[in-house]
Amino acid sequence: MVNRAMIKASIIGATGYTGQELVRMLTQHPAVEVVGLGSQSYAGKKYVDIYPHFRQIVDLTCRDSNDSELIEQADVVFLALPHGLSVPYAEKCLAYGKKVIDLGADFRLKNPEVYSTWYQKTGPTEELLRQAVYGLSEINRDLIKKTNLVANPGCYPTTAILALYPLLKEKLLDPSWIIIDSKSGVSGAGRSAQVSSLFSEVNEDFKAYGLPHHRHVPEIEQELTEVAGVEIKVSFTPHLVPLTRGMMSTIYTVPYTFAVDEIEAVYQDYYGQEPFVRLYPQGQFPHTKWVQGTNFCDLGFSLDQRTGRLVIISVIDNLTKGASGQAIQNMNLMCGLEETMGLPTVAQYP
Repeated sequence: MVNRAMIKASIIGATGYTGQELVRMLTQHPAVEVVGLGSQSYAGKKYVDIYPHFRQIVDLTCRDSNDSELIEQADVVFLALPHGLSVPYAEKCLAYGKKVIDLGADFRLKNPEVYSTWYQKTGPTEELLRQAVYGLSEINRDLIKKTNLVANPGCYPTTAILALYPLLKEKLLDPSWIIIDSKSGVSGAGRSAQVSSLFSEVNEDFKAYGLPHHRHVPEIEQELTEVAGVEIKVSFTPHLVPLTRGMMSTIYTVPYTFAVDEIEAVYQDYYGQEPFVRLYPQGQFPHTKWVQGTNFCDLGFSLDQRTGRLVIISVIDNLTKGASGQAIQNMNLMCGLEETMGLPTVAQYP
């Protein structure tokens, strides 16, 4: 536990969408002071000149990401970096005795060979990976409280794992039959300029991408396999939709029970007291709009007696529960704070 009135936080990779989302929420967090913003592209530039909506709120200038003061002066360091870049920063944070939360993919996969296969890069050493805890609070809360290194989950895996975890844990699903059909807003592609993210390319369009080997597949399979106790292989298809933010996964499974009350009871047992998972009655389904700007994951399901299939709908805001909000939830746990502190619970609407 950090024994300080205010926790000092630095963000390395502060000028991407997840970085600015961290800044947005941390500047409103009652127990946090943002002391450092790191950027490779905007070093030396005032943050409000990059994001003018922080005027009179953030009076910091971006530093080069390799500036050691970003780590030295912080209690907690958030790494909002593309995959393949986090390891040296994490090693330095740990050497200084700091807490570090990696929002990238570098510490999510426990097998370095699997990481190399899917990401085409050399990942962390096994020794470093053993220190990392997969930061899905609803499942690994106690471990998160004890670690100094958290691997923040991916956005798609968050929707899928939270939807399936209770039912797989209770052996209510056929583990060989899981199809995940997901849609994401364009902010999930990041802020870097690319033709595929231009307004005229995305508007009035709807496309699948990353088939058949999207990089979130091994993360989903790893965590679900651990839960189920048997090897899980999923069919996963992500789509890009013309939204700024928001994510929905529609999951098709084969249940071992056709009792609606039993499925509802399992979800209630696991999530009824969870601060950031909301359950809908059978036959009611959440919208992405209803979680926009919040740290909620909303779940609904339909049991189709005719086909013998269970359909689960899972929605999050990809920038909050799918990234920065979940990172702050993990920070709260790591630092002995109330888990919900500083996290938005009322959606931006309309």
